[in-house]
Amino acid sequence: MMSPSEPLHYLSIDEAGSLIKAGNLSPVDLTESYLERIHNLNPVLNSFITVNGDSATAQAKAMEQEITRGSYRGPLHGIPIALKDLIDTAGIATTYGCKAFRDRTPDTDATVAARLQAAGCIVLGKLTMSELAMVGPPGFGEETRNPWNTDHAPGGSSSGSGTAVAAGLCAGSIGSDTGGSIRFPASNNNIVGLMPTYGRVSRRGVMPLSWTLDHLGPMTRTIEDAALMLSAISGFDPGDRTTSSEAIPDFRANLTSEVKGLKVGVLENTFEDNHPDTRSAIEQAIRVFEAMGARVRPVRIPNYDVLHIANSIIYLAEAFNNFGTLLREQPQDIGKVFRIYGYMGGLFTADEYIQAMRLRSCTRVELRKIFEQVDLILSPTTNAPPKRIDEFDPFILTQPTRSATAEVFNLAACPALSVPCGFSGDGLPIGLQLAAKPMNEQTLLNAAYAYQETTELHRQHPPIQATQAG
Repeated sequence: MMSPSEPLHYLSIDEAGSLIKAGNLSPVDLTESYLERIHNLNPVLNSFITVNGDSATAQAKAMEQEITRGSYRGPLHGIPIALKDLIDTAGIATTYGCKAFRDRTPDTDATVAARLQAAGCIVLGKLTMSELAMVGPPGFGEETRNPWNTDHAPGGSSSGSGTAVAAGLCAGSIGSDTGGSIRFPASNNNIVGLMPTYGRVSRRGVMPLSWTLDHLGPMTRTIEDAALMLSAISGFDPGDRTTSSEAIPDFRANLTSEVKGLKVGVLENTFEDNHPDTRSAIEQAIRVFEAMGARVRPVRIPNYDVLHIANSIIYLAEAFNNFGTLLREQPQDIGKVFRIYGYMGGLFTADEYIQAMRLRSCTRVELRKIFEQVDLILSPTTNAPPKRIDEFDPFILTQPTRSATAEVFNLAACPALSVPCGFSGDGLPIGLQLAAKPMNEQTLLNAAYAYQETTELHRQHPPIQATQAG
């Protein structure tokens, strides 16, 4: 009989799915282990804004009965996940992390939620997020905390997703990314965060912050798990006309750790303002790729220093278009950070928005040229380890606290991911970012998988499990 290699709450989706398929693990037992973990740790971490306990247990029993009857849905059958609280879930509150929507309960599922449940996933609940997916804290409730050190920030806006996956409160999650909001918390929590190509995953039923920059993607503990979830959520959706009709690969089945001859471009722009521990970790990652046989060369992105500004103009203007009426009519129900940023979006002129979009078009052309020379672009995910919560300033437009490395791939509609890359001297996680040309997630996943299997950093879990787990 197969036996788990980890505690149930730290099993990968890949391994848990294999055990469930073989009849060696009950979806009910797995779900109950996560619910117990949530009960013990959520009061400290504030990852979940809504726990769907009774319904999740009922779903788990139904999934187990299906297997008993000989009906197996696939590798996600019986896997407990949680969703960022901007993804509609029928009968479960979806609040966008904002008091103005505190009592909102949708009647239908978002496409991404429906696809995951059709694949057999069990929804444990909804995860805390920055208010309306902007930077900063949630609009109500407590700050989410980093399980590696609860005095430090987990990264946003998919903060609850990053913390819950890292601390073993769910097997995987779906986050959203407008300028790094999947990859930042992945980096800060030592997990994998994948932003797919724009149009790969439907956004129907998902709160829009910026309709031209928003992406949805998986946040997991391993590359294999990200590949499994990506296959389940990808594909054309008539309810979202931005989705692509391209065929969906079996990303998990096609995973390979062979990267010999792969051309990797190291993004030189990002090495100018990095924390020493981040720089050291990335330099070591480059040596790992060279040792695996990859061909490494430097690359530079033109206009890099102003791309963060272009991204900000676009998403703030589009956010004001989405929430301007709410700002005017219910300012008392919106937090300070979103009010300031939201109104800022209303100050940009049409000319400024158009100029930002022109720069975006130029960036896509420049990235296309770079990807004619290399298969991947390598960079740090963030320029420093996680900050202390009491030192974090959400008003990032006024100070150089992060690089444009994340935003450039939103602008260019490219897939990008963060994979664990090491730890600072204080034991805080550092992430490595890899990016590929549009619709080339398989190359991205393969390279990250090779790196993951060589370094095995994903096997390290936060110390909070030893001190505060029940």
